[in-house]
Amino acid sequence: MKAGSILREARRAAGLTQRELARRAGVPQPAVSRIERDHASPRFDTLDRLLRECGKGLELVERPGIGVDRTLIRDRLRLSPGERARLTAREWERTRAFERRGRPRA
Repeated sequence: MKAGSILREARRAAGLTQRELARRAGVPQPAVSRIERDHASPRFDTLDRLLRECGKGLELVERPGIGVDRTLIRDRLRLSPGERARLTAREWERTRAFERRGRPRA
């Protein structure tokens, strides 16, 4: 579901006009209109503020497998090439156990 649909539904459920919501949230009314029509993509904090004025809110939920763990990348880049090679070899050996378990028996 897009931000515009979420905001529009929340605003209507709260019985607010775009103008009233904008005034309460401290956001220009044309910005609310652009968001609701999906002509603008609001920042997280802006959408959360608008939704809170409607009695709703946003919640960050971690989704496994989505995104990139940049801290892991930074940690790996701090290692020397030799350390990275040794770490890769150790991780490869650990995955071989899974490979052996997954093979069908003859």
